[in-house]
Amino acid sequence: MVDGTDKLKGSIPPLITPFTAAEVDLEGYARLVDFQVEKGSHGILVNGTTAEPSSLTTQERNRLVDVAMETVAGRVPVVAATGSQSLAETRMLSAHAVAAGVDALLIVTPYYICPPQRGLIEYYLEVTRDFKTPWMIYHIPGRTAVSVSLDTVCRLRDLSSHFIGMKHAVNDLGFVAECLTRVGDDFKIFVGLEELSFPMMAVGACGLMNAVGNLQPRPLAEMCETLWRGDLNGARAIHQQLLRINKAVFFDTNPIPIKYMMKRVGLILDNEHRLPMVPATPELAVRLDEVLGEVGLLD
Repeated sequence: MVDGTDKLKGSIPPLITPFTAAEVDLEGYARLVDFQVEKGSHGILVNGTTAEPSSLTTQERNRLVDVAMETVAGRVPVVAATGSQSLAETRMLSAHAVAAGVDALLIVTPYYICPPQRGLIEYYLEVTRDFKTPWMIYHIPGRTAVSVSLDTVCRLRDLSSHFIGMKHAVNDLGFVAECLTRVGDDFKIFVGLEELSFPMMAVGACGLMNAVGNLQPRPLAEMCETLWRGDLNGARAIHQQLLRINKAVFFDTNPIPIKYMMKRVGLILDNEHRLPMVPATPELAVRLDEVLGEVGLLD
């Protein structure tokens, strides 16, 4: 195991980006970081999909990393998502995050391009060759239109000493079990789909990077901690309690529902997005209000 990575586990929510009058609300972002730490999250993920990173400039993404590091002040690990469609931009974002002192990088497979597996291998090696900060693959083919094969994971593990894991946002438990068998139990797999939080951790994933953590950080942290104690029934019960909220997060494209619900319960001041993302429709708002009421978050 790479030194210092033992703390990279548990619930590490991908924070949303709050906007006010079309600008990134950095003060609001700092409040969200503090909220996560205070509610027991085991880390935070900056610029994940839930942050709408493709609508942000490189400078805005870098500034969010800086604010996260300043606000966390060493209390929990910070993971920065630094992937882009462009190799040059990914290297630029990664270099800034490394200089800022993040605990790990999460690098999405380059989207739209649909590269072959050999291209993915060379891409990741090129991005990460100049630093030793631990890095992980962000595997989300539903967004990027490219999958990472198990052979590619094994090859990168052989070629990069600081390749430590992946966020697996795919409905494929078999991949997780086989990956840990071939690569080793110290390989860190984070769950990227809410519906698989408990099942994937039960077969060996080390933690969660789920959008719902923006709204319900404490139950997700408790589920991880309950599993670590070996209480499978208790962890499953927490997972089932989160079922309605987990499903509501995907009533529309993420993060449209989660931002509406966060505004509704007072976690953010404005429910803003940048085009082509748009706020929840009135019809969606009614559905989300029903869920929030049923789970007691509007009390």
